[in-house]
Amino acid sequence: MVLVGNYNTLRVVKEVDFGMYLDGGEDEILLPKRYVPEGLKPDDEITVFVYHDNEGRLIATTDKPVAQVGEIAMMEVASETPHGAFLKWGIMKDVFIPLAYQDRRMHPGEKRMVMLVIDARTGRVTATEKVDKFLSNYELTIKENDEADLVVFQKTDIGYKVIINNKHTGVLHFNEVFKELEIGERLRGFIKSIRPGNKIDVSPGVKGYTRIKNEEERILDLLNNNSGYLPYNDKSSTEDIYAYFGMSKKTFKMTLGALYKQRKVVFTQTGTKLANEGE
Repeated sequence: MVLVGNYNTLRVVKEVDFGMYLDGGEDEILLPKRYVPEGLKPDDEITVFVYHDNEGRLIATTDKPVAQVGEIAMMEVASETPHGAFLKWGIMKDVFIPLAYQDRRMHPGEKRMVMLVIDARTGRVTATEKVDKFLSNYELTIKENDEADLVVFQKTDIGYKVIINNKHTGVLHFNEVFKELEIGERLRGFIKSIRPGNKIDVSPGVKGYTRIKNEEERILDLLNNNSGYLPYNDKSSTEDIYAYFGMSKKTFKMTLGALYKQRKVVFTQTGTKLANEGE
C-alpha cells in the first residue's frame, strides 16, 4: 500500500515519453521525466516521495520535501487565501493549511511550526499548527539514554521545550546548551532522564563513552589540520570552547583528559598540542 506524503520504494512498471509509471497497487503512479534518474528501467525499484497533484492524481518525485506526514517542521508561507494559506514544501506542490488549523492568520514570508497530516475528508496532505493533540507523554516509546531527534518548539524560563521523535515533549535545559537555539531548529540528542509524570529531560549530542570517542576523533583531526596545535585548553572560557568546538566545557575537558591519558596530547600554558612519539 502506497503511503501518501511519505517515501515509498516502488517498482517501475513501464516507460513512456513523459516519464515512467510506478506500481502503486490499485493505480500506477507517474514519475515525471525530469525526475527519472539515468539508467532506470522497467522492473527496477526506486525510492520516491508520493503526493497528490492539483488534479488529485498521485505523483512521484525524487525531490526532497521539507517534511513528510507525521513530521513537525518549520515551513515558510508561500501565499494566503481567504480560506487558509499555502506553505512551501520543497517540491513542485505547496501544502495547504486551512484557517481552522492556524493559531493565527498566516502571511507570505512568515515561517511557522506545523505538523503534516492526512486530511480525513479529502485523503490529501495538509498542515496544522494544532500539534499538541498529536503529542503525548502518556505512553512513552523511548527510555533513558536513548538517542532521539529533537525539534525546538518553545523557549521557557528554564530552557527549551522540544518535540521528541515527533511524538513526545521534553525540556532541554539552558545549562545543556551554550548558544541561542532557534524555534524549529533540529538537533540530535538523547534522553537524559525521565522524571515522575513522564517528564523528560534531554541533552544534545550522544551519550557517554560514544560521545567522548566521537569528540576525541574530532579534536585529533583539528590538531592535525592545524599543525598539531590549538590555542585552547581546560582554562579556556566556556563560550570560546563552544564557539570553536561546538561542545560544552565539561565534554571538552573530559575529551582532553582521555586524550592525555592515552598520551596523544600534551598541554601548554596557551593551548593543546599533539604529543610527540616517546613524549
